[in-house]
Amino acid sequence: MKTIFGAKKKKDPPPTIQDATDRIGKRGDTVDEKIKKLDAELARYKEQIKKTRPGPAQEAVKARAMRVLKQKRMYEGQRDMLYNQTFNLDQVSFAAEGLKDAQQTMTAMKSANKELKGMMKTVKIEDIDSMQDEMMDLMDVSNEIQESLGRTYNVPDDIDEDDLMGELDALEEDMGTESDAVPSYLQPEPELDAELNLPTAPIGQPDPVRNNLQAEDEMGFPAVPRASLRG
Repeated sequence: MKTIFGAKKKKDPPPTIQDATDRIGKRGDTVDEKIKKLDAELARYKEQIKKTRPGPAQEAVKARAMRVLKQKRMYEGQRDMLYNQTFNLDQVSFAAEGLKDAQQTMTAMKSANKELKGMMKTVKIEDIDSMQDEMMDLMDVSNEIQESLGRTYNVPDDIDEDDLMGELDALEEDMGTESDAVPSYLQPEPELDAELNLPTAPIGQPDPVRNNLQAEDEMGFPAVPRASLRG
């Protein structure tokens, strides 16, 4: 059947904004190249006009230069028109991209909204408030336990700063008295000394005989008194 009636041709997809922009851009580049060539030709005619004398030859050069200038003005008009078309396409492209971004944003927001609704069903503000109150109660009980465990036993609480300073002064006096006094076990007992009737030991006078007995020579042996060496 296809060979008889022919196959249906596939339609080409419509050009996009980017395709149209690229096509117009290529046309604009072609027009720019033509304008550059005409500028070079006009510059050459200008030099010829300067070199030729006024007369028919110079008028002929001016006529050719005039035709070239008209062509340049025409191409410049076409270039401006192409620039305007490109500008309009850029505006349309910008608007289309903005709409696409808006569509994507709306899709993302809808998805996020649906997800948030599902999450809100599992989280209730009443449960959060109840949990917070429960945590506060637990913290209060914990503080009470810590205070109870940190209490001291048999320590008076009615001691003020005056009592503290008085106690410190008394300790300082007791320590000074004990450092200057003779220990109790070294103090003499009057009743025992009266019964034994012993003479008191001299204080502050050295015993020469005892010092000689306790002296030692350089080798560590007891030193011999000097009087015995002289005899």
